[in-house]
Amino acid sequence: MNKREYDLEERLLEYSVRIIKLVEKLPNTRTGNHVAGQLMKSGTSPYANHGEAQAAESLKDFIHKMRICLKELRESKRWLRLIQRVPLIKPPDKVDDLLQETEELIKIFATSIRTAEKNRENKK
Repeated sequence: MNKREYDLEERLLEYSVRIIKLVEKLPNTRTGNHVAGQLMKSGTSPYANHGEAQAAESLKDFIHKMRICLKELRESKRWLRLIQRVPLIKPPDKVDDLLQETEELIKIFATSIRTAEKNRENKK
């Protein structure tokens, strides 16, 4: 994705697509299959959980669901770094762009959570 997308839902959908495509390229080995399963779960979860956050029943519920997205993105970052370090994808720098997008999404979610928590405190 050359042009940075500001629609978070679309950006998370594209992120999930990229995760799926990467997972499909991992080797069909014990290690590759294990990492593939873990990354598939953590890397596609933010898209679905963001949808849950949009339908949150309260600000507390919204923050909770956004934290799940953040947690899953941080886990995905770890799996991507492991894929590079082993390396399970060659050349390992093929994962750089996806790692950068993961970092950017982590920052977006961390900021959104802080803002929502501030708003919750101001309502008290």
